[in-house]
Amino acid sequence: MIKGSYVALVTPFNIDGSVNYDKLRELIEYHISNETDGIVLIGTTGEATTLSFEEQCEIVRFGLEVVNKRVHVMVGSGSNDTAKACKLSKVFSSMGADSLLVITPYYNKTNTPGLIKHFEMIADNSSCPIVLYNVPSRTGMSIPMEAYEVLSKNPKIIGVKEASGNMAQVVTMLSLCGDRIDFYSGCDEINVPMMAVGAKGTISVLANVAPLQTHNMIQCALEGNFEEAAKKQLEANELIGALFCEVNPIPVKEAMNIIGFNCGKTRMPLYEMAPENIEILKKALANYGLISLTIPI
Repeated sequence: MIKGSYVALVTPFNIDGSVNYDKLRELIEYHISNETDGIVLIGTTGEATTLSFEEQCEIVRFGLEVVNKRVHVMVGSGSNDTAKACKLSKVFSSMGADSLLVITPYYNKTNTPGLIKHFEMIADNSSCPIVLYNVPSRTGMSIPMEAYEVLSKNPKIIGVKEASGNMAQVVTMLSLCGDRIDFYSGCDEINVPMMAVGAKGTISVLANVAPLQTHNMIQCALEGNFEEAAKKQLEANELIGALFCEVNPIPVKEAMNIIGFNCGKTRMPLYEMAPENIEILKKALANYGLISLTIPI
């Protein structure tokens, strides 16, 4: 069973825009030493859509080598092209990924039978488990309840990263699917509320800058200590808001640079943050204890 705090890892770039593998190694070691339960490579936060196939394969190969089975490695293999998603899933699972994260098709949105078939074909092409990714704010479509009911019966499909922010939808999904499928919070601002109704963990942006704090929040919830988990959720609320004040992963990449990781810029069309938002981000990082701000007298 996949559980705990999984970081949706940023992809670090050099000044020339190429992948910075030395920094990627540093980030992986940082997360393992700070009790992150799993690493998610080349997801949305990892800027997968601007990475070439060759870059994706090398990041996965390198990441798996560095992790060396110390924690679970989940790899993003989704696409709005079913054939491409099948190819990616086949390749990444054969390379040794522990699981795959598969987003719903975007732009060319399909109907419910097409969506079910899309995910079933991807599962058929993978030798490892599949976690579906429901994020309608990005894709323009949400996985319908009837699709969940069908897909939860597929033994290859073991979980859902639920990033709709719709708690009512989560509860309905659980009532339909029962224990046939696990789900994970894809919205840091409601990690603990989702754990309270049955989530097994989070796939987190916050964990990039606060891995140990995010792990501890989720671990408290897993242990049933929701009073402490809620306290930690509320303490992180300002920072979570700042990390999403512009389109992800622009703010979290900026935050990583501010706290000293030098992960480089995002690739176009993702662009630099507005100066006023950078100040909001710095203030939130300081209030959370991740940086110190010198205030002129």
